This record gives sequence, C-alpha cells and structure tokens, in this order.
Amino acid sequence: MYKKELEILKKKNRFRQRKIYNNLIDFASNDYLGMASNQEVLDKTYNMIRGDEYGAKASLLVNGYNEYHQMLEEYLCEINDYQAGIVVGSGFLANMSLFEALARKGDLVILDEEYHASGRVGVELSKAEIRYFKHNDLEDLIYKLKDNLHFNRVFVAVEGIYSMGGDLVKKEILDYLAVKKKVITIIDEAHSVGVVGDNLMGVVDLYKIPTINTIKIGTLGKALGSYGAYILASKEIISFLENRAKGIIYTTALSNFDTMFAYFALKEIKNNLDFYKEEIQKRKNLLKIDSLIWIKEYKNDILLKHKELIEKGFLVGAIRPPTTKTPIFRVTSRISESMKNLEELKRLIDE
Repeated sequence: MYKKELEILKKKNRFRQRKIYNNLIDFASNDYLGMASNQEVLDKTYNMIRGDEYGAKASLLVNGYNEYHQMLEEYLCEINDYQAGIVVGSGFLANMSLFEALARKGDLVILDEEYHASGRVGVELSKAEIRYFKHNDLEDLIYKLKDNLHFNRVFVAVEGIYSMGGDLVKKEILDYLAVKKKVITIIDEAHSVGVVGDNLMGVVDLYKIPTINTIKIGTLGKALGSYGAYILASKEIISFLENRAKGIIYTTALSNFDTMFAYFALKEIKNNLDFYKEEIQKRKNLLKIDSLIWIKEYKNDILLKHKELIEKGFLVGAIRPPTTKTPIFRVTSRISESMKNLEELKRLIDE
C-alpha cells in the first residue's frame, strides 16, 4: 500500500529506521546531565513510592491525579516563580494541548520559524491565524506583530535553546515581548532547563524574565532524565487547560514513578548546582557554544560518515531534511561520562 512512497523516501535519502545501539560513547542523547543513569535519584524514587502504585490509574480528571503529581507541580512553581502548573504525558502532548486549547478563531499565533514540530502541529489544529518570523529576528517579529490589536489574543512562541541549532533565544526578543501587554509569550524550555541560568532553570532564569504573561513548557525528560512534561502559567490558564485541553483531559496521567524521578532529579540539580554549572561551562568553553548542543553541517554522505563514527565507537545525531534544511551532525556534550567524556569529546571533534 505504501511501498512506492517508501521507495521515494529511500531515493531521497530520507528513509528512517529504529535501531538499537549498544556499547557506544553516546553523544546523541538529550540526557544532558546524565540523570537517566543517576543511581541516587533512582534509589530515592524507588524508596519514595515503594509499596504504592508505580503507574497511573486514569486521567488526571478522573482519579489519576495524586500527591506525587501535586508535589512536583508545586515544586516546579516554587523554583520557577509561576502561579500554577500541570504535568502531562510528553512534550509533544504539552505543545499539542496548549495550542489546540488556547488559540481560537480571531486569535494570532506567531512562531519562530525554527520552533519544533509539535508546536507547529498543535497550532494547526486551532483556528487562529498563524505566522512565522525569521529565526531569532526581533525586527521581523515586530513586523509580524504590527497589526496585533486587530486580534482577540496574541501568542508568540519561542524555544529557550533551539534543539536543532543549539542557539539561545535572544534576550532582546523576550525583553520586547515582556512589555507587550496583549502578547502571551510561550517559551519551550525543553533543551534549556538543566543547561542555562543561575539555577539551571532555563532562559527565564538566565534572562530574569518576569513570568507574568508567559507560559513555560518544560520536559521531565532530557536534563531531568525521566519522562513527561509540564506547563507553567497563571492559575487562570492552567485551569482553562484542565477544562478544555483534549491532550490533558483524555489521556492517562503521568506515572507516579516518572513523576517522582523528575522531582528528585530537580532536587539533585539544586543540591549540586555548582558541580553541574562547572561541568557545563567546561563543555561550553571547549566547543565555544552557548548550550550543550554542537552543530556541524555536513555536505557529503552523512549516513556513511555516521556509520564510520559508529565503527570508531561514537554515537552522534545525524539529522537530515526535512527535520533540518541541510544535513547536520548534532553532538550533545553530556556530563554523564564526567572527565572521560571531555577527552572523548575532543577526540570526536577531531574526527
């Protein structure tokens, strides 16, 4: 039924397959702080919920919500200075729920052109007018906002750190949006939490952005090593999402285990803040980057080079169109390998 389409993907060098990789030095993972293999966090999680239910029983609005979810939400609000929060099943689900529920006919949604796929899909489910501004370009954003008074509500969505570029959203963009009373700024911090900021809580923390009129999306995966996501906003917006967001209402709640693993991962970051910040800075200095993502464009056969790197013991991200405009190698300079990781990182860059 789809054989012809699959053959076309192969000819265009866009065919993808799942693979299992073992015994490789992992520079492809988004587990930035090595939290997914942190035994102390795992032990605390296990001891916390031992004898209780590990999984979730139902939707948050039936009986799937419990004290574990509440603990995490309250702690996220405390350390990020937001009124309210809600945990959901994944970052994709958070973006889908947010845009689909909040944006209506008569509203305007403007996204950075490099905003990731889940937000794009989510906003397309709404009946709002959709615009894109040039990546990290304040002047173009201002132009796209010129008639914003004609709309009921206006949303602007950016990423804290852009996942396929490794660059930070410009402070001038968030500063400009902060004084636009009608604009609600959506900041996806999936790749910036655990990486930047005085408390490693992302660009809102780094740039000291007032949280009023902003919505923060974060992941419980990546730097926190768990699974799931969260949305932080005003009490009014979180309540509205509880009542109208299909991706929250009609899905099973996040498991108790994943919830508490993320909770203790956040505690781990707070309790060892100086260590993580020092290790992060070493990697930033080595690669001369502002995040833990190093990007290298590759014009030759990227899959062939990817295979060669695997044979040498390295696993990196080989990203191809349509995910990116041109093929790139995406290297995440993770902390889990500690000092050995730095030596191996130097060797990889030389390749």
